[in-house]
Amino acid sequence: MGAEFLFMDDNARPHRANIVDECLQSEDITRMDWPAYSPDLNPLEHVWDMLGRRIAARQPPPTCLPEFRRALLDEWCNIPQDQIDNLILSMPRRCKACIASSGRHTPY
Repeated sequence: MGAEFLFMDDNARPHRANIVDECLQSEDITRMDWPAYSPDLNPLEHVWDMLGRRIAARQPPPTCLPEFRRALLDEWCNIPQDQIDNLILSMPRRCKACIASSGRHTPY
């Protein structure tokens, strides 16, 4: 990944398991400091939310695993790129808000 690589995850319990820590240390991967209650900093969380809302709005909803898989792939491909771009471009503002609130709730 290179010397400047920085791993970003949230504080979900599976990500903080000892086996994960050991693996990251064995690969000399530096983990980004992450405020305990700030999943809103991760743009992917918002993309997952978009995807979930799109799946929930499908009529008729998927009724079996193969339909669900197809629906996920279809909706993933139909998320407008400009929405993802806007999320990425909002990161400096989100980070500033998180710093200003000392890692607590942010007002957006």
